[in-house]
Amino acid sequence: VQLVESGGGSVQAGGSLRLSCAASGFTFDGYAVGWLRQAPGKERLGVAFFRDSDGLTTYANSVKGRFTISVDNAKKEVVLHMNSLTPEDTAVYYCAADRRKSLIRLWVLPRSPPDLAYYGRGTLVNVSS
Repeated sequence: VQLVESGGGSVQAGGSLRLSCAASGFTFDGYAVGWLRQAPGKERLGVAFFRDSDGLTTYANSVKGRFTISVDNAKKEVVLHMNSLTPEDTAVYYCAADRRKSLIRLWVLPRSPPDLAYYGRGTLVNVSS
C-alpha cells in the first residue's frame, strides 16, 4: 500500500484548497480511505473518510459543511476539497487507509486520535488570517 499526498500550500482565510492522494497497491473496495491532520503541538485527528462498499462518508464536526471527500476509482485518487478555510485548519494533512471499515465513524470523533494501518507522508496546509 502506497499513499502520496499533494496539493498543500499557503492560503488566506476564506480561501480553498484541493488535496489529492494517489493510492496504489490496494483496491478501494477492501478499505476505508480518508484524511487526518496534525496541527503543531497537537495529536493527529481524523478529518474525513470514505467507505467504498456503501459510499458512506464521515466528517469531523469541525469541517462539516466546508470539506468534501471524494474518490475516483479509475484514477485511484482520494480528494479532499477544502473551502472557507480558517487559521485553525493549519496542519499537516495525511492520507490514510485501513481495512477496518466498520470503524469509519469512530475515526472522526474529537479527542480520539485513530491509529490507521497506512499513511502517506503528509502535505502542509497553512492558512493565514
